[in-house]
Amino acid sequence: MAEQRVEAVERALALLECFSDGSESLSLAQLAERTEMYRSTILRLAGSLQRNGYLTRSADGQFRLGATLWRLGSLYERSFKLADYVRPVLADVAGQVDETAAYYIREGEHRICLYRHEPRQSLRHHQDEGAELPLDRGAGGHILTAYTTGTGEFYENVRAAGFYISMGERNPQAAAVAVPVFGVQHQFMGALGVIAALSRTDQGRAEEIRDILLERAAALSTALSGSSNYRGVTAPAVH
Repeated sequence: MAEQRVEAVERALALLECFSDGSESLSLAQLAERTEMYRSTILRLAGSLQRNGYLTRSADGQFRLGATLWRLGSLYERSFKLADYVRPVLADVAGQVDETAAYYIREGEHRICLYRHEPRQSLRHHQDEGAELPLDRGAGGHILTAYTTGTGEFYENVRAAGFYISMGERNPQAAAVAVPVFGVQHQFMGALGVIAALSRTDQGRAEEIRDILLERAAALSTALSGSSNYRGVTAPAVH
């Protein structure tokens, strides 16, 4: 079935997206510049958005986001469940690479395996959800540190690459690949990773896994942020 698009709705949403960089208010000229729409079109769309509380316009002519967005955002926040977004991605990744997929978050000076999905094969890496792991070893730990408190050339290189590959670093029998996941306004959320037996993972295989993770992390970040402007890094690098 061909994708159905309603141009007026998409243009109205484009006006709201103009504020996604954190701008508290925007003029008509700024909205016209950012959307490349005629001012008359913007005023017509803005009128509908104002009537429904999505935009307000002050006496000085500046447009601001309206209270309806706050109300809807509050409803979304109360109903939001990270697992609903992450678990399908982990299942997809594990099915693609036939290895264990996991999602990590940072908690103090440790990383937590928040969610994981096991592969079909019998020889696999096992680790319970909720397990506490070190930050200073392994692909997931380096990603979490790089995008939170990590300083210095090592972590600068991790951020520049946008991923990390470890070979027997935390577990001498395991290889791991991890990439960052972002949310609203590019806020770092956690690390998406794969853990595999080192015996079946050479550099080429690790890079194949990396490419799959980068693609899935981009899709997950887009879903979590509610925006298609995900700025993930996909340039290859060797660690």
